[in-house]
Amino acid sequence: MAHQHSHDHSHDDGHEHHGHGRHHHSINMTRTSRAFVIGIALNVVFVVVEAATGFAMGSLALLTDAGHNLADVASLIIALLALKLASAKPKAQYTYGYKKATILAALVNAVILLAAVGGIAYEAVERVLTPVPVEGGVVAAVAGVGIVINAVTALLFFRDKDKDLNVKGAYLHLVADALVSVGVMVAGIAIAFTAWYWLDSVISIAVAVIIFVGTWSLLKDTVRLSLDGVPQNISVGEVKEKILSVRGIMGIHHLHVWGLSTTQAALTCHVVLHSEASLAEVSRIKADIRAAVKQLGIQHSTVEVESSLEECAEKAADSCNGQ
Repeated sequence: MAHQHSHDHSHDDGHEHHGHGRHHHSINMTRTSRAFVIGIALNVVFVVVEAATGFAMGSLALLTDAGHNLADVASLIIALLALKLASAKPKAQYTYGYKKATILAALVNAVILLAAVGGIAYEAVERVLTPVPVEGGVVAAVAGVGIVINAVTALLFFRDKDKDLNVKGAYLHLVADALVSVGVMVAGIAIAFTAWYWLDSVISIAVAVIIFVGTWSLLKDTVRLSLDGVPQNISVGEVKEKILSVRGIMGIHHLHVWGLSTTQAALTCHVVLHSEASLAEVSRIKADIRAAVKQLGIQHSTVEVESSLEECAEKAADSCNGQ
C-alpha cells in the first residue's frame, strides 16, 4: 500500500481551540477584547501613579508592586495579542499564521521580568542593611487602590476565564497581584504604627519571590515551546496510548508533538496497519485518531499510514527511529 497522508481538516477558524480542545464554548471576542483594553488602561494609569509615589516616598515596596503591575500590563497585552493572532489567517510565507508570536512575546516578557526581579532583590538587601524612613500611611493607601484595580480587572475576565487559556492566565495573574497588594498594604499599616521600616524591604523581597516563582514557570514553558517541545498539559505517553487504542492499528512510530502557539498543539505520526486494510478502514482509523488526540488538546494532526509490509522494509533499511 502506498504511503497515504491525511491532514486534520478540523483546523477551523473558530475559537474552540483556544481552550486546548477541552472546552468547546467560543468566547465573546468583543467583550473579551474590551475587557483587555480596560484592564490595560487601568493598570497603566495605576503603574504611573504607584511608581511616582514610590519614588517620592522612597518606598521600595511600592516600586516593586509597580513593577509587578507593569508585568500585568505586559501579560494583558500578550494575552490580547495571542487572542488576535490565534485567529489570523495563514499567508504564503507564514503557513501557520502568526501563532508562534504568542510564544516569543511570552519568552521576552519572562526574561525582562527575571532581570527586574534581580534588581528588586539587590535593592531590597541594600535597604535591609541601611533602613530608610517610609510613609507607611501613603504606602498602605496606594496599595489599597492597587487591590481595587486588580480585583476589578480580574472580574472583567471572570466570565470567559474557563474558555480560553490566555484569559485564564490573565485572570489568575490579576488575582495574585491583588493578594500582593494586600501584603504591601499590611506592611504600610504596620510601618505607620510601629516605625519598623525594615518591613518595607521584607515585603519587597516577598513580592520579588512571588514574581520569580511565577516567571520561572513561564520561562520554562516558553523555552520548551520555543524549542518545539511538548506543551506542559500534554503527555506523549498518553497520546501514544490513545492512538494505539484505535481499532486496526498495529504500531506507531515517528510520533512528534509540539506547540503551534501558547494555546494550540500539533502532532505528526506514522501508524502501521495490516497490509490488507481497505481504504474505508484507513479513513475510519484516521478520523478516530484525530478525534482521540483532539480530546487531549491537540487540534492539528497529520497522520501517515503504512502497511505492515512497508514497516518491515523500513526497519530493514534501519531508518526507523524506534518510536
